[in-house]
Amino acid sequence: MKIDFDGLQAFVCVAEFSSFVKAAEQLHLTQTALTRRIQKLEGLLDARLLDRTTRKVELTATGRDFLPQARHLVLDATRTLARVRDKAQASGGHFTLACVPSLTTHVLPELIRTYAQQSPGNTLRLLDASSHDVRAAVLDGQAELGIAINGEPHAELQEVALFEDPLTLLCPTPHALQDRRTVSWTDLQSVDLIVVSSFMATRMFLDYQLGQRGIRLSGHYEVQHHATAINLVAAGVGCAILPSSTFENGDRPHVVKIPLTGPVVKRRVTLLRRKQPSLSLAAENFHQLTLTHFGKRRR
Repeated sequence: MKIDFDGLQAFVCVAEFSSFVKAAEQLHLTQTALTRRIQKLEGLLDARLLDRTTRKVELTATGRDFLPQARHLVLDATRTLARVRDKAQASGGHFTLACVPSLTTHVLPELIRTYAQQSPGNTLRLLDASSHDVRAAVLDGQAELGIAINGEPHAELQEVALFEDPLTLLCPTPHALQDRRTVSWTDLQSVDLIVVSSFMATRMFLDYQLGQRGIRLSGHYEVQHHATAINLVAAGVGCAILPSSTFENGDRPHVVKIPLTGPVVKRRVTLLRRKQPSLSLAAENFHQLTLTHFGKRRR
């Protein structure tokens, strides 16, 4: 049987006030609309609940028996809806974010920390994956939002550029280059280099940009993850070419970050979401926070 909440609410209100006029005012309805709700409920129950005369409204025997149950149903439904609404407004619920691992060192933790302060009741599931997989996760609906490296435009994706992330040299100390204010790409020809896999977005972007300028670098060591490259640099194995956002001077002893020039090569970090459907409140809050953090206008 279909539950007619409007009819139950109308019946309880009329019974409480013993008046169609007062009940209609309370529910912000016309008396005609209120009468229709009562009639619909009586039709659904196949029972008369109210006797109405020109002077008064009285409950039938069936109405008197049904009133306590109807009152309980209305009160329980009202409280349940209020709890859902309050939780949605206060905490926003849960959402999944996909992000490239290179941004989980400094950029993402700062965003999550601020988000947690603004929405303390929310929960967030993080998928750390390659830039290609981040885009796939957003497209497939596994994640509502994604933070990745700029890629090919997709008709179903909305992509907002957040910031330009220059590639830098991580150098162990002591090292011949450690005191340089900048290092050029040609300075790296004789350096033991640690590079990320050619399948990673950062490496593909680097090879393309340098190839356009006739510069070719080969690494002595190839790794899958930026964190592994940093560990090898800290151990004195060699120097690594990594996005600036992955490391701050002071993060690790005996490792310094030096800007790379001639040319400066930057990757573009973007915020992804599907154009449809709309975001959950939790994801919308994080989306707006991220845009505000990087000084972007909401789209």
